[in-house]
Amino acid sequence: MSLLNRVMSGTFMLFTLLASGVWANEPELSKYNLRPGVTENSQRVFDLHNEVAWIMLIVAFLVFAAILYAVIKFRKSAHPTPSKFSHSTTLEIIWTVIPMLILIYLTKPAIGLLLDMEDASKADMTVKITGIQWKWKYTYLDEDFEFVSELSTPASQYEDYARTGTEKGENYLLEVNNEVVLPVGKKVRFLMTSDDVIHSWWVPDFAVKMDAIPGFINETWTRIEKPGVYRGVCAELCGRLHGFMPIVVRAVTQSEYDQWVAQKLEEKAEAARLAAEAAAKSWSMEDLMEMGKKVYAEKCSVCHQPEGQGLASFPALAGSEIATNPDKIDEHTSIVLYGKNAMPKFGDQLTDAEIAAVVTYERNAWGNSTGDIVQPGRVGELRAGN
Repeated sequence: MSLLNRVMSGTFMLFTLLASGVWANEPELSKYNLRPGVTENSQRVFDLHNEVAWIMLIVAFLVFAAILYAVIKFRKSAHPTPSKFSHSTTLEIIWTVIPMLILIYLTKPAIGLLLDMEDASKADMTVKITGIQWKWKYTYLDEDFEFVSELSTPASQYEDYARTGTEKGENYLLEVNNEVVLPVGKKVRFLMTSDDVIHSWWVPDFAVKMDAIPGFINETWTRIEKPGVYRGVCAELCGRLHGFMPIVVRAVTQSEYDQWVAQKLEEKAEAARLAAEAAAKSWSMEDLMEMGKKVYAEKCSVCHQPEGQGLASFPALAGSEIATNPDKIDEHTSIVLYGKNAMPKFGDQLTDAEIAAVVTYERNAWGNSTGDIVQPGRVGELRAGN
């Protein structure tokens, strides 16, 4: 292929790529463009992106046109004797000044947008978001309740897909058991942190992407303008199940939000009542083992493996000192409560009865057979620092 054909082909490909991104006003119309978004800031990001893309397109067209002109005008066949000049001061001034003017032109909208995105003051409500391997915990600070949200896509869809050909759901790996519910038209401040490693809470429709860092509180905000369901993911490589940490936000009217809050507060009161009853009860080994097996399968088996054999970063429980030494029962329970190293703390996610059950199960499963029983009351004492 001749140089001229290469230049023309490259120009056409670049023009097609940029134009397809700029001209698509809806995300379903293009694989190359951003989402228009459902907040003022996300729409501003989209508009600024399109403006920059148009400028890029014009600059690229002019540059490639100049190259094409030079290839044709000063080709060897037309000028067998090459010119002997070193530079053009006029051209150097032009290609220096024009980019400066473009940058100055884009400075005001870009800086204004960044400042607005960082201004979380005068918020109507605050939600604290805590990243946990591999789930999210949401604390509604104004309403005094919290919940954990994690992937709800059935395991058969991703574990057995190659073997069974199970059909994937519409929102494959982007569905959760507990959605974040927010009212439209309200300024919502997000406080981001983490219990273990660095995560990143990213919802493209809001133009919100903020890192959740252990020991730090990062701040951002949004104001959703359209009711609907908006999905995102953890955008930071946070471990082996990084791709199984989705985010689902449901934006509703204020009246629907108030009803949801009332329901959550009722659930919280009921859970506290049931937890108090469970803590006061003396559990049998059979009941603890039955509950502990379920809790272990849901919360622990991914890292410590179904038979307690462990992984490289997570020690084995079968035959381990911590799970078989009768003098380490409280230490074992405290690790489940408060976490250790890469293991998150489950004290915020499980009731005293569930923690007692899973510790009892771990001390009596896979051949450990210690006969040790941990009662919910003892978990409550350890939780209180006794």
